[in-house]
Amino acid sequence: MAMVKLGRNHLRWCLSCNLPIMEARRCPVCGRGTEETALTPPADSRPAFDFDVRRVRSLCDATFGAGTGKALIPEGHLAVMNKAPAIDRMDEVLCDGAVVATLRYDLGAGWRFIVRMQGAMRIAVAMTKGWVVCAEEAVQFVRENKNLMAPGIIDADPGIAPEDEVIIITSDRRVVGTGTAKMSGKDMGGMDHGIGVKTRKHKEETPISSDVGHTWQDAVEANRGAIESRRDEAASFIADTMNKYDLPAVVSFSGGKDSLATMLLAMDAGADVKPMFVNTGLELEETVQYVRDFAERHGLELLEQDAPENAFWDNLECFGPPAKDFRWCCKTNKLGPTVAAITQHFPDGVLSFIGQRKYESEARNAKPRVWRNPWTPGQIGASPIQSWSAMHVWLYIFYKKEPFNPWYARGLDRIGCFMCPASDEGDHDMVSQTSRYPQWEACLERYREANGLPEEYTKYGLWRWKSPPRSVKDEILRVTGKEVPPMAVTKKEGLGGPVSVKVQDGYSPCAFGYSIEAALSRPIDLKVLKPFTHALGWVIRYDEENDTIQANYVTFYGAGSITSKASVERDAERQMDQAIQLIARAFNCVGCGLCAARCTPKALYMENGRVHIREDECIFCMDCYGKCPAVTFAPGSRITLPEEKGADADDP
Repeated sequence: MAMVKLGRNHLRWCLSCNLPIMEARRCPVCGRGTEETALTPPADSRPAFDFDVRRVRSLCDATFGAGTGKALIPEGHLAVMNKAPAIDRMDEVLCDGAVVATLRYDLGAGWRFIVRMQGAMRIAVAMTKGWVVCAEEAVQFVRENKNLMAPGIIDADPGIAPEDEVIIITSDRRVVGTGTAKMSGKDMGGMDHGIGVKTRKHKEETPISSDVGHTWQDAVEANRGAIESRRDEAASFIADTMNKYDLPAVVSFSGGKDSLATMLLAMDAGADVKPMFVNTGLELEETVQYVRDFAERHGLELLEQDAPENAFWDNLECFGPPAKDFRWCCKTNKLGPTVAAITQHFPDGVLSFIGQRKYESEARNAKPRVWRNPWTPGQIGASPIQSWSAMHVWLYIFYKKEPFNPWYARGLDRIGCFMCPASDEGDHDMVSQTSRYPQWEACLERYREANGLPEEYTKYGLWRWKSPPRSVKDEILRVTGKEVPPMAVTKKEGLGGPVSVKVQDGYSPCAFGYSIEAALSRPIDLKVLKPFTHALGWVIRYDEENDTIQANYVTFYGAGSITSKASVERDAERQMDQAIQLIARAFNCVGCGLCAARCTPKALYMENGRVHIREDECIFCMDCYGKCPAVTFAPGSRITLPEEKGADADDP
C-alpha cells in the first residue's frame, strides 16, 4: 500500500541522551541537536509496551536464534512502534533512534519478523540461525541491489527454508544485506546456478546504538515543555469553543487513548463536561469496565447509553456482515444510540469534544477542527487534539500518570468493537481468544455457508470488504499460491426478507417528460407504507382494489414496483429517492432512531425497535429525510443525489 503523509513526523531523537524528543531540534536535556527518526509516513508512532517488546524479541529469537531479541532491544532501552501502510498490519520497530525491524502480519500465515540493516548489525554476532555467508566478490552485487546468486554463497545455515528471512554476512560476520531465501540452506552451498537470496536491504549504514537506558517517565520529563505547551493550547481551544457555542458539553468517551486524552484535557481546562459513553454491545469487556472505573475514580457522572439489545445481531439478517466499505454497524450501534442520548439529555443540542486526530486517516485529516455530522443531528463535534500524533497523546497520558485501557498493553493500537471490520486481521488474531469472538466466527461461518461463499471468505478475513481489493487477493495468492475465488452471494431473498430496490438505468418517455422505474425485491403491504407517504405532504390516493398508492407523481405497486414521473429530470430522481426512503423506513427500519430525532414536532416515534408515525402531527417539514442506515446500506441500489456524493459518513 502507498505511503500516506498526513502531517510532519514529530518524533526526533537525541542520540547523546538516547531519548525520544518531540518536535524540538535541540534536546531539552543536554542541548545537543536532535535527529528526525526515519519512520514511514504517516509516522503516527507510539511507545512499545512490555508486550510489544516481548513479542519482537520472541519473533527475532525464533528467526535468528536465542539471544538475538535482547541484542536487538537491550534491557532498559525504550522502543517505539510505528504502524506503516501494508495489506494488513505492519509495525516498524525503533530502538535507540534507529529502525531495527518490522513486524508484518501475513494473511493466512501470521506474524513475520523482518530485520532491517540496523537490526542486522546488532544481532549478527549473536545469531545462530538464518545466516548466509557470501563471497567477497559477491558483496558489490548485493550493494547494487542485485540478488545473491548461489555461486556467490560460501556457506549457509542448513536449517534455512525457502521464503525464510536471512541476513547476508561475510566470513568475518560483517553485515552485507538482508533478504528472503529462495532455496534451502542445504542447497545454497552446492548449487552452481539460481537465486540464493532475494535481497531486501543492501545499503551500507553507520551503526546506531547506545549504552544508555531510560524509562518512559524519563521521556516525559525530557518532553515536559512540549507536552505542557500542547496541553495549554488544547485547554484554551476547549474553553473558547464552549464560549462560542454556549451549549452543554460532553466528551465522547470510548475508553480509547484519544478520548481519554480529550477527557483529561477538559478536566485540565476546568470545563464542566461529563463523559458520554455509547455501549455498542460489541465492546471488549475490559473497555466497558475501564470507562466505568475512570468515571468513578474521578467522581464524574457517566452518561452511558446502550445500543438496543441485539441491534447488531438482528440487523445481520438485513445487511449481512459489516465491512470496511460498508460500516452500517456504526450507524445502528453507535450513532443511533448517540442520537438517543442527545435527545434524552440535551434536547436543545450539545457540544461534543471528540478525540479525533488527523494522523488517523485521510478522511479525518481533511476534517476541520469543529464540524457537524449529518448522522448526528443536534451535535456539534470539536477535536482539541486534531493535530496531535499518537506519541503526543501517550506522553500526555504518561504525564498525567493516568491508567489506560489494558488492551493497549496487550498489543492493540486502537480500541473498538471486538470484531470491528476496520481492524486488521493481526488485531483480530489478538482478540480471538476473548470469550465473545467464537460467537462471531460461528456467525460468519453460518453466513458463508448459507450464501454459497468459499472458505477464503472467513479464513483470510475477506468478510471485511464488500468486494476484496485486488491488492488483498494478490497478497493471498503470494502467500498461498492460489487465486481467490469469486465472493458473489448466491442466496436469494425470501418473501419475508428486507425490501431492496433496483432502479432501472435511464429514463422512459412519458407525458410529463421523464419517467423512472424501480423494481422491489418482493411484494409489499401498502397499508404499512401509506402512513409514511403522509410525511411528504403528497396527495395520497390509495386504490385498495388495484393495490396501488398514487402519491402525486409517484406510484407504488403492491406487487413490487415504483414509478416516478416529472417534467424535469432531477425532480424525477428526487421523487424516486424519497420513495425509496419511504420503502426503507416502512419495511427495513433498523431501529436507530435518527429520523425520529430529526422530527421536531415528534410525529415520528420509536416503539418496539421500529419507527412509527402519528399522521395528524406531521407538518410536512421533511426534516426527517436525512441520513438513514436502512437507505444508505440497504441491499440493492438507490439513486444518489449530487449533493449526497462524497458525504461524510464517519462515526463521531
